[in-house]
Amino acid sequence: MRKPKTRRLYLVLACGLCLGAAVGLMLAAFSSTLTYFLSPREVLVKHPAQGLTFRLGGIVQMGTVKTTDIAGVPTTLFHVTDGRAAVPVVFTGVLPDLFREGQGVVAIGSMAPGGVFQADEVLAKHGAAYMPKDVEQSLKEAGKWDPKYGPPPAADTWNTMQVKAGS
Repeated sequence: MRKPKTRRLYLVLACGLCLGAAVGLMLAAFSSTLTYFLSPREVLVKHPAQGLTFRLGGIVQMGTVKTTDIAGVPTTLFHVTDGRAAVPVVFTGVLPDLFREGQGVVAIGSMAPGGVFQADEVLAKHGAAYMPKDVEQSLKEAGKWDPKYGPPPAADTWNTMQVKAGS
């Protein structure tokens, strides 16, 4: 017969082991379902691995939306920009009603060969004031927008904008 102190020690060790295993399994499950958010600039800098699912957020670049019909299913190619970089996106399926050039968008998918983002889902937000936080930050860092001078510039002006000297 063991001493009560020894039995308590074994019980505490067994509970600690079970708790550690449960936490490890939870973290493994959480990390496998985690979807990161990247701006177009971050995609071009970090080069995410093909097949790694993440969210690409930005504005649909003006003049880049091209839609074709492949076997009766609409396929759309467009570029998502943050004002500093643009990433080509291909989406097969029906786009949301609010999708259009110059509109904020978040695409969920992964990189495909050739540097094209293969979107499985496209989310468009309504309202002219919508802009993902990372895109807003990219515009500020690129010198294309300073909030103290008003709202962000229209997406169709990003390609022709000049950053003022001294600002």
